[in-house]
Amino acid sequence: MKLLRYGPAGQEKPGCLDFDGRVRDLSEHVADIAGSALLPETITKLKLLDMNELPLVEGTPQQSLRLGPCVGQTGKFICIGLNYADHAAESGLEVPPEPVIFNKWTSSIVGPDDDVQIPRGSVKTDWEVELGVVIGKGGAYIDEANAMDYVAGFCVVNDVSEREFQIERAGTWDKGKGCDTFGPTGPWLVTPDEIDDFNALDMWLEVDGTRYQEGSTATMVYKVPHLIAYCSQFMSLQPGDIISTGTPPGVGMGHKPPKYLGGGEVMTLGIEGLGVQTQKVKAAR
Repeated sequence: MKLLRYGPAGQEKPGCLDFDGRVRDLSEHVADIAGSALLPETITKLKLLDMNELPLVEGTPQQSLRLGPCVGQTGKFICIGLNYADHAAESGLEVPPEPVIFNKWTSSIVGPDDDVQIPRGSVKTDWEVELGVVIGKGGAYIDEANAMDYVAGFCVVNDVSEREFQIERAGTWDKGKGCDTFGPTGPWLVTPDEIDDFNALDMWLEVDGTRYQEGSTATMVYKVPHLIAYCSQFMSLQPGDIISTGTPPGVGMGHKPPKYLGGGEVMTLGIEGLGVQTQKVKAAR
């Protein structure tokens, strides 16, 4: 099932994508794609609904109908750094002996096609296509063997990053990761049963039609079940939390010379089976 949220920013309603690529409204069944709606028992009930009997929403998704972030009320936006060996190499860093955890602030979350705003003073705004894992059932100290029982679904994330803020301004990575609009998420939340193998999904990113990133989740160092179990040793995970699992090579920082966003560009990115995002980049205000 492909769950989504549609409508104006801050007023999104819950919906799903039908077999013809149209949006169906789920408002009579759940208040939002958030919280208890992400629990396994609720998603099971939603899957049993007859999509043809759900109200049809006017407009074409991602064209005449805006989609918001595919998950609402996210409490934690957890990110994993240097989780692809080839990306670590282009960054001049070693693969870490344990997963690197940092945060994107939840105020960074926007819809998959909303504008990305370069922050004031930025000279090194960069891109990162990533596989997002959305927690459906809460827990702490989760066993790796059972970790997938806690997953509501997968989505595309653009981990937009300001490299000077992240690396050169002292302190943690977080200050370069959580700027407003730096977390486009969606277009939809795809339940695990629709994914043949989340360990072998093609992923890519283009800027103004030039492909910079092309990779696969197959080269991920620490796999999804391990990341869920690992993160849950340091914090409880709750429904709606997002774990963004790292990026393949091809980020702007890795080019020689580096390539960064200055405003006016269009980013397009996607992951096999999870949809495509398109963002216009706006210059600093």
